[in-house]
Amino acid sequence: MNAQAPAPAPVRTTCPYCGVGCGLRVEPGAKATATVVGDPTHPANFGRICSKGATLGETISLEGRLLYPQIRQGDVMVRAPWSTALDSVADGFKRIIERDGPDAVAFYLSGQLLTEDYYVANKLMKGFIGSGNVDTNSRLCMASSVAGHRRAFGADTVPGSYSDLDGADLIVLIGSNTAWCHPVLFQRMTRSRQDRSTRIVVIDPRRTATCEEADLFLPIAPGTDTVLFSGLLVYLAETLALGFEFIDRHTSGFESALVRAREIAPSISAVAQRCGVAEEDVRRFFDWFATTEHAVTCYSQGVNQSAQGTDKVNAIINCHLATGRIGKPGMGPLSLTGQPNAMGGREVGGLANQLAAHMNFTAVDIDRVGRFWNAPRMAEREGKKAVAMFEAIARGEIKALWVMATNPAMSLPKAGAVREALKKLELLVISENVEANDTVAAGAHVLLPAAAWGEKDGTVTNSERRISRQRTFLPLPGEARPDWWIVNEVARRMGFAEAFAYRNAADIFREHAALSAFENNGTRDFDIGALASLTDAEFEAMAPVQWPAPAGAPPRATGDKRFFATGQFFTPDRKARFIAPEAPFLREETDVTFPLRLNTGRVRDQWHSMTRSGRSPRLAAHVPEPFVEVHPQDAITAGLVDNGFARVATAHGVCVLKVVVSDGQQPGSLFAPIHWSDATASSARIGELVSPQTDPYSGQPEAKATPATIAAVDFPLRGFIRARRMPELPRGTWWTRMATAAGSELRIATDRDLMAWQEFAHDVLARDGELVEFVEPTLYRAAIFTDGEFEACLSVGIGDGALRWDTLNAVIAAGPPSDTGARAPVLLAPEAPDAGPIVCACFGVGADAICDAVRAGATSPADIGRTLAAGTNCGSCLPELKRLVARTRARAAA
Repeated sequence: MNAQAPAPAPVRTTCPYCGVGCGLRVEPGAKATATVVGDPTHPANFGRICSKGATLGETISLEGRLLYPQIRQGDVMVRAPWSTALDSVADGFKRIIERDGPDAVAFYLSGQLLTEDYYVANKLMKGFIGSGNVDTNSRLCMASSVAGHRRAFGADTVPGSYSDLDGADLIVLIGSNTAWCHPVLFQRMTRSRQDRSTRIVVIDPRRTATCEEADLFLPIAPGTDTVLFSGLLVYLAETLALGFEFIDRHTSGFESALVRAREIAPSISAVAQRCGVAEEDVRRFFDWFATTEHAVTCYSQGVNQSAQGTDKVNAIINCHLATGRIGKPGMGPLSLTGQPNAMGGREVGGLANQLAAHMNFTAVDIDRVGRFWNAPRMAEREGKKAVAMFEAIARGEIKALWVMATNPAMSLPKAGAVREALKKLELLVISENVEANDTVAAGAHVLLPAAAWGEKDGTVTNSERRISRQRTFLPLPGEARPDWWIVNEVARRMGFAEAFAYRNAADIFREHAALSAFENNGTRDFDIGALASLTDAEFEAMAPVQWPAPAGAPPRATGDKRFFATGQFFTPDRKARFIAPEAPFLREETDVTFPLRLNTGRVRDQWHSMTRSGRSPRLAAHVPEPFVEVHPQDAITAGLVDNGFARVATAHGVCVLKVVVSDGQQPGSLFAPIHWSDATASSARIGELVSPQTDPYSGQPEAKATPATIAAVDFPLRGFIRARRMPELPRGTWWTRMATAAGSELRIATDRDLMAWQEFAHDVLARDGELVEFVEPTLYRAAIFTDGEFEACLSVGIGDGALRWDTLNAVIAAGPPSDTGARAPVLLAPEAPDAGPIVCACFGVGADAICDAVRAGATSPADIGRTLAAGTNCGSCLPELKRLVARTRARAAA
């Protein structure tokens, strides 16, 4: 008997979701599945993963993948050989550059790219085409942090490490729903709270899941972040809680920053009034910060996504500089990036106002990078930032655009206007791994199939400057290729073959590392020269390493590196700069037409436009439909009901969303998540609503305070459709697509009566099949079979009852009966008790089941875990469990 071949070792790779950069161990399985667990050796997560990471194995199927190059012929896209597609791209760019100059072309990149992809694209545009017109969707999430770092430190340097969260006695979370958006880090924070009594302060206009672990919650008014931290700086000065020696030896500009802070926030009472927070809570926060040496301030999109985001970042940094709490264990400002490689994109110059290796558009840096690349045509000035880039496209100034791994027609502000601008392009090239999205629909001329997670090979850098490997564990499907290879081949066809002779990702990484060390000598923060001579085998085996890693200093997989502990910054005089922020104000005022403010963000179990996370049935169950969250007072004013529908409008667009009435929302404010696109919902593209106002320093758009209005929409009937081939729905039907264990389904809402839906079932769904149906005054159900095989089903009725059909699988398994009437009892069989909205995605545990367990005696999330298993796997649901337990017990006591 032959010995059984040993199972292959798990592949160590990195999660493709948020900026935490969790290490994973992956074992590929059969039928496009994989077993994914946390890597206990990775220093970013030590084996922990969130609900999204835990379900990655459900998301790697080839459904909807772009597998072959396509070129537009007339009004249709047709398959083409790689050589033809690449020639078309290269020839198109060369023609437009020769006619209109290099600034007539642009690249729009993504934090989903690997560092090697980013590097090659930036090198081609900035060194060989000769334009700065390379920007990235990271402009939408962390550009204000970049600008704030550069103003204060002289470089885009994140001072600390995640381990600072373990040694902090005070953690301040501002503009960050960390429990949902960076759940692995949040678990680290709550562990510090449990183990060492670390205090957690949450500052946010919304009461989010993160607040469940807060010792103090400050629900500040939108746009008042700078007021709060200016007030803190004043308080630190008045209570003599300043680091006088650090200020004198290592900083400049303190006096002018303090004068401006006193103008903005002269007293605690003034801060409380401007921010809309109780005076005693402001005083408590100020006192905790002043008296707690080991304090870390974490900030994310709520700070960055603002037309004054850079000033907000600098107001936070000012307080850490003023106390000398920077660059030492357990203290400092910490920017939490949103994407897995936003930091890697910054390292290679992925932003239009940067050159590679953290160099800038100065004469010295332009010359240095040009000599290193032997570049024939270096860009000599900054390019167009994201919003300005698409405005230039609309004006006809940019005539060719290459979009890689992102969907700007969905994610940018005024997304409808972006779509119209794209239609004006002479050449729109899209490198993607999905065949259809909003940007493709705008009129792509060339589609290039790119590798997806699991097929890619290269590196990413997380929020704490830690470089990790993403490794291949799946074969390239169809004719898909890595993004770096695609750009490399276009560059060669444009006449730059000698400079783009890369054989693999390791070649690119070595050049990237060498550039970081070129003429550096400690004058620039980003230096990974120690990695410039890695062999291919050493690159393949490379353990996570935090930069800086200069030549001569062996890189360490563990241990933490911090900047600025000795006060040496990257400004000309090596001193940090205090920045005097402008007086805070919101760029667009509310009025009678738009009396509310729209805030946007993420939900726990979805990611960006759901092209990956949306494939998981477990993740879809948590928040299955696009929604708008509204305060009860505003709901009454607008005539809204919880679980109803509303039309949300701004000056820029309209969406129709489910209504969630919540007292966690401030009066006068709305919240809507960003994840749904035209491919997944009928009217939920939130980018359509967002203001195009941008920060003057960072170019980051205002996504948190767009003036808006809301009105009720009446859909008396709800239901769902499941079909092998989804039909075209009747005009005016509200719908959203969600993944299920059986594939996918459309949830629908409609004002058409049941008779009209019965006709739809007969005329559309059952045109060539056998139909089994049940009709009653408040519910219509139908199952359709073709040649004995299940084809489609429809359930529609008054209220939410039609969404539940527990016997559907039995109906499908039984097939078409000879006696249709005998099937009616099965179609209408009583449903099992509803588990309520899913809270624990790992085990499918619903809110109602959790509340029942509390009423039966459970008193804590730990009790719930022992009873229902909820919260015992990835832990992402623990804040919601805690809230449900507390709320249910309070109601029982009342």
